Amino acid sequence: MMNVQQSMMTKALRRWRIIPVIVIDDAKSAVPLASALLDGGLPIAEITLRTPAALEALRRITKEQPEMFAGVGTVLNVRQAEQARQAGAHFIISPGLNRAVVDYCLEHDVPVYPGVATASEIEAGLEMGLDLFKLWPIETLGGVPYLNLLAGPFGGVEFNPSGGITAANFEPYLALKNVVACGGPWVAPQDWIAGRQFEKIRAAVRDTVKRVSSIGATQKAPRSAEARVAAR
Repeated sequence: MMNVQQSMMTKALRRWRIIPVIVIDDAKSAVPLASALLDGGLPIAEITLRTPAALEALRRITKEQPEMFAGVGTVLNVRQAEQARQAGAHFIISPGLNRAVVDYCLEHDVPVYPGVATASEIEAGLEMGLDLFKLWPIETLGGVPYLNLLAGPFGGVEFNPSGGITAANFEPYLALKNVVACGGPWVAPQDWIAGRQFEKIRAAVRDTVKRVSSIGATQKAPRSAEARVAAR
Protein backbone atom coordinates (compact mmCIF):
# COMPACT_ATOMS: atom_id res chain seq x y z
CA MET A 1 0.00 0.00 0.00
CA MET A 2 1.29 3.45 -0.91
CA ASN A 3 2.22 5.48 2.17
CA VAL A 4 1.19 9.09 2.79
CA GLN A 5 4.61 10.56 2.08
CA GLN A 6 4.90 8.55 -1.14
CA SER A 7 1.61 9.97 -2.33
CA MET A 8 2.68 13.54 -1.49
CA MET A 9 6.04 13.15 -3.21
CA THR A 10 4.46 11.68 -6.32
CA LYS A 11 2.11 14.66 -6.39
CA ALA A 12 5.15 16.98 -6.33
CA LEU A 13 6.72 15.06 -9.21
CA ARG A 14 3.52 15.44 -11.22
CA ARG A 15 3.66 19.17 -10.55
CA TRP A 16 7.32 19.82 -11.44
CA ARG A 17 7.98 16.96 -13.92
CA ILE A 18 11.79 17.20 -13.80
CA ILE A 19 14.17 15.46 -11.38
CA PRO A 20 17.63 17.08 -11.53
CA VAL A 21 20.20 14.33 -11.04
CA ILE A 22 22.98 15.86 -8.94
CA VAL A 23 26.58 14.68 -8.60
CA ILE A 24 28.25 16.96 -6.05
CA ASP A 25 31.90 16.89 -5.03
CA ASP A 26 31.92 19.58 -2.34
CA ALA A 27 29.17 19.92 0.27
CA LYS A 28 29.87 23.65 0.47
CA SER A 29 28.23 23.97 -2.94
CA ALA A 30 25.00 22.33 -1.76
CA VAL A 31 23.10 25.37 -0.49
CA PRO A 32 24.05 27.68 -3.39
CA LEU A 33 23.01 24.87 -5.75
CA ALA A 34 19.66 24.49 -4.00
CA SER A 35 19.16 28.26 -4.20
CA ALA A 36 19.86 28.20 -7.94
CA LEU A 37 17.32 25.41 -8.45
CA LEU A 38 14.71 27.23 -6.36
CA ASP A 39 15.34 30.57 -8.05
CA GLY A 40 14.94 28.89 -11.41
CA GLY A 41 11.58 27.46 -10.34
CA LEU A 42 12.44 23.80 -9.66
CA PRO A 43 12.38 22.73 -5.97
CA ILE A 44 13.59 19.16 -6.53
CA ALA A 45 17.02 17.54 -6.41
CA GLU A 46 18.19 13.92 -6.50
CA ILE A 47 21.57 13.89 -4.75
CA THR A 48 23.27 10.76 -6.03
CA LEU A 49 25.48 8.65 -3.75
CA ARG A 50 28.35 8.78 -6.21
CA THR A 51 30.62 11.04 -4.14
CA PRO A 52 31.65 11.17 -0.46
CA ALA A 53 30.04 14.61 -0.18
CA ALA A 54 26.53 13.48 -1.10
CA LEU A 55 25.01 12.87 2.34
CA GLU A 56 26.51 16.00 3.86
CA ALA A 57 25.22 17.99 0.89
CA LEU A 58 21.75 16.57 1.53
CA ARG A 59 21.94 17.46 5.24
CA ARG A 60 22.83 21.05 4.42
CA ILE A 61 20.05 21.42 1.89
CA THR A 62 17.34 19.94 4.14
CA LYS A 63 18.48 22.15 7.03
CA GLU A 64 18.90 25.45 5.18
CA GLN A 65 16.46 25.02 2.27
CA PRO A 66 13.58 23.01 3.80
CA GLU A 67 11.26 23.96 0.92
CA MET A 68 13.35 21.73 -1.39
CA PHE A 69 12.20 18.21 -2.17
CA ALA A 70 15.72 16.85 -1.70
CA GLY A 71 16.20 13.13 -2.13
CA VAL A 72 18.93 10.57 -2.66
CA GLY A 73 19.73 8.52 -5.75
CA THR A 74 22.00 5.55 -6.51
CA VAL A 75 20.81 3.80 -3.35
CA LEU A 76 22.02 0.21 -3.62
CA ASN A 77 21.28 -1.32 -0.19
CA VAL A 78 19.38 -0.88 3.06
CA ARG A 79 22.33 0.71 4.84
CA GLN A 80 22.44 3.49 2.27
CA ALA A 81 18.66 3.90 2.49
CA GLU A 82 18.99 4.24 6.26
CA GLN A 83 21.75 6.82 5.91
CA ALA A 84 19.67 8.77 3.40
CA ARG A 85 16.67 8.76 5.72
CA GLN A 86 18.76 9.91 8.66
CA ALA A 87 20.15 12.73 6.52
CA GLY A 88 16.63 13.95 5.83
CA ALA A 89 15.92 12.55 2.36
CA HIS A 90 12.45 13.35 1.04
CA PHE A 91 12.64 10.40 -1.35
CA ILE A 92 14.91 7.54 -2.41
CA ILE A 93 15.71 6.38 -5.93
CA SER A 94 17.65 3.25 -6.83
CA PRO A 95 18.99 2.06 -10.20
CA GLY A 96 17.47 -1.39 -9.72
CA LEU A 97 14.65 -3.18 -7.93
CA ASN A 98 15.93 -4.17 -4.49
CA ARG A 99 13.16 -5.69 -2.38
CA ALA A 100 14.98 -5.01 0.89
CA VAL A 101 15.39 -1.32 0.05
CA VAL A 102 11.75 -0.99 -0.99
CA ASP A 103 10.53 -2.75 2.16
CA TYR A 104 12.70 -0.52 4.36
CA CYS A 105 11.39 2.63 2.72
CA LEU A 106 7.75 1.58 2.91
CA GLU A 107 8.17 0.55 6.54
CA HIS A 108 9.62 3.98 7.40
CA ASP A 109 7.23 6.00 5.24
CA VAL A 110 9.97 7.17 2.87
CA PRO A 111 8.93 7.65 -0.78
CA VAL A 112 10.83 5.19 -2.98
CA TYR A 113 11.14 4.89 -6.74
CA PRO A 114 13.18 1.80 -7.65
CA GLY A 115 14.63 1.27 -11.09
CA VAL A 116 13.17 -1.21 -13.54
CA ALA A 117 14.04 -2.17 -17.10
CA THR A 118 11.92 -5.23 -17.92
CA ALA A 119 8.34 -6.46 -17.71
CA SER A 120 9.33 -8.98 -15.03
CA GLU A 121 10.81 -6.24 -12.86
CA ILE A 122 7.69 -4.10 -13.27
CA GLU A 123 5.53 -7.06 -12.22
CA ALA A 124 7.75 -7.64 -9.18
CA GLY A 125 7.44 -3.97 -8.25
CA LEU A 126 3.66 -4.11 -8.55
CA GLU A 127 3.67 -7.04 -6.13
CA MET A 128 5.49 -4.76 -3.65
CA GLY A 129 2.66 -2.26 -3.86
CA LEU A 130 4.29 0.30 -6.16
CA ASP A 131 3.00 1.73 -9.42
CA LEU A 132 5.56 4.46 -10.24
CA PHE A 133 9.10 3.40 -11.14
CA LYS A 134 12.33 4.81 -12.38
CA LEU A 135 12.81 3.41 -15.90
CA TRP A 136 16.56 3.22 -16.52
CA PRO A 137 18.56 3.50 -18.73
CA ILE A 138 15.73 4.60 -21.00
CA GLU A 139 17.67 5.64 -24.09
CA THR A 140 19.44 2.28 -24.16
CA LEU A 141 16.17 0.44 -23.57
CA GLY A 142 14.47 2.05 -26.55
CA GLY A 143 13.32 5.51 -25.53
CA VAL A 144 9.83 6.78 -26.30
CA PRO A 145 8.84 3.70 -28.40
CA TYR A 146 9.67 1.45 -25.44
CA LEU A 147 7.44 3.48 -23.13
CA ASN A 148 4.65 3.30 -25.69
CA LEU A 149 4.99 -0.49 -25.78
CA LEU A 150 4.86 -0.73 -21.98
CA ALA A 151 1.63 1.27 -21.92
CA GLY A 152 -0.20 -1.71 -23.44
CA PRO A 153 0.24 -4.43 -20.80
CA PHE A 154 0.89 -1.99 -17.96
CA GLY A 155 -1.94 0.48 -18.36
CA GLY A 156 -1.97 1.56 -14.70
CA VAL A 157 1.79 1.89 -14.31
CA GLU A 158 3.76 5.14 -14.58
CA PHE A 159 7.45 5.90 -14.95
CA ASN A 160 10.17 8.42 -14.23
CA PRO A 161 12.52 7.66 -17.14
CA SER A 162 16.19 8.58 -16.94
CA GLY A 163 19.47 7.58 -18.50
CA GLY A 164 20.37 9.51 -21.63
CA ILE A 165 17.67 12.17 -21.25
CA THR A 166 18.96 15.65 -22.03
CA ALA A 167 17.79 19.19 -22.71
CA ALA A 168 17.47 18.17 -26.37
CA ASN A 169 15.14 15.20 -25.92
CA PHE A 170 13.13 15.42 -22.69
CA GLU A 171 9.99 16.98 -24.17
CA PRO A 172 8.73 13.91 -26.13
CA TYR A 173 8.99 11.88 -22.92
CA LEU A 174 6.88 14.32 -20.92
CA ALA A 175 4.21 14.21 -23.63
CA LEU A 176 3.55 10.52 -22.83
CA LYS A 177 0.63 9.61 -20.57
CA ASN A 178 2.64 7.03 -18.62
CA VAL A 179 5.49 9.44 -17.78
CA VAL A 180 5.33 11.45 -14.57
CA ALA A 181 8.78 13.08 -14.52
CA CYS A 182 12.11 12.86 -16.33
CA GLY A 183 15.43 12.54 -14.55
CA GLY A 184 18.72 13.89 -15.83
CA PRO A 185 21.69 16.13 -15.05
CA TRP A 186 21.32 18.73 -17.79
CA VAL A 187 20.16 21.64 -15.59
CA ALA A 188 23.07 21.17 -13.17
CA PRO A 189 25.93 19.08 -14.60
CA GLN A 190 28.71 18.00 -12.28
CA ASP A 191 31.27 20.35 -13.85
CA TRP A 192 28.94 23.35 -13.51
CA ILE A 193 28.47 22.59 -9.81
CA ALA A 194 32.20 22.05 -9.27
CA GLY A 195 32.89 25.34 -11.07
CA ARG A 196 30.24 27.09 -8.96
CA GLN A 197 28.48 28.28 -12.11
CA PHE A 198 25.23 28.80 -10.25
CA GLU A 199 23.92 31.55 -12.51
CA LYS A 200 24.34 29.21 -15.46
CA ILE A 201 22.41 26.55 -13.54
CA ARG A 202 19.71 29.05 -12.66
CA ALA A 203 19.28 29.99 -16.32
CA ALA A 204 19.15 26.34 -17.43
CA VAL A 205 16.49 25.60 -14.83
CA ARG A 206 14.37 28.56 -15.92
CA ASP A 207 14.57 27.48 -19.55
CA THR A 208 13.58 23.90 -18.68
CA VAL A 209 10.70 24.99 -16.45
CA LYS A 210 9.42 27.23 -19.22
CA ARG A 211 9.54 24.39 -21.73
CA VAL A 212 7.77 22.04 -19.32
CA SER A 213 4.99 24.60 -18.90
CA SER A 214 4.63 24.80 -22.67
CA ILE A 215 4.15 21.04 -22.86
CA GLY A 216 1.37 21.24 -20.31
CA ALA A 217 -0.32 24.09 -22.15
CA THR A 218 -0.16 22.20 -25.44
CA GLN A 219 -1.69 19.08 -23.91
CA LYS A 220 -4.53 21.04 -22.30
CA ALA A 221 -5.28 23.38 -25.20
CA PRO A 222 -8.54 22.66 -27.07
CA ARG A 223 -8.20 21.75 -30.71
CA SER A 224 -8.99 24.38 -33.25
CA ALA A 225 -12.06 24.09 -35.47
CA GLU A 226 -9.81 23.21 -38.40
CA ALA A 227 -8.14 20.43 -36.42
CA ARG A 228 -11.49 19.01 -35.33
CA VAL A 229 -12.70 18.95 -38.93
CA ALA A 230 -9.48 17.30 -40.10
CA ALA A 231 -9.84 14.61 -37.46
CA ARG A 232 -13.30 13.55 -38.67
